[in-house]
Amino acid sequence: MKITIDRFEGDFAVAETENGEFVDFPKKLLPPDCREGDIIIIEKSPDETEKRREKIAKLTGELFK
Repeated sequence: MKITIDRFEGDFAVAETENGEFVDFPKKLLPPDCREGDIIIIEKSPDETEKRREKIAKLTGELFK
């Protein structure tokens, strides 16, 4: 998904999605050098998701031994 930074309002960035909707993002979630007009790509990472699930399962297993 691509979003375009439309403007900044306080601690939030207002971004336009590919279908023309506007959404607010906390500025701290964006790269620090983002400016109005920049395009940000948001993507799902199945590999990172699996790593996180494995880590949580390991921690849970250790917790309940």
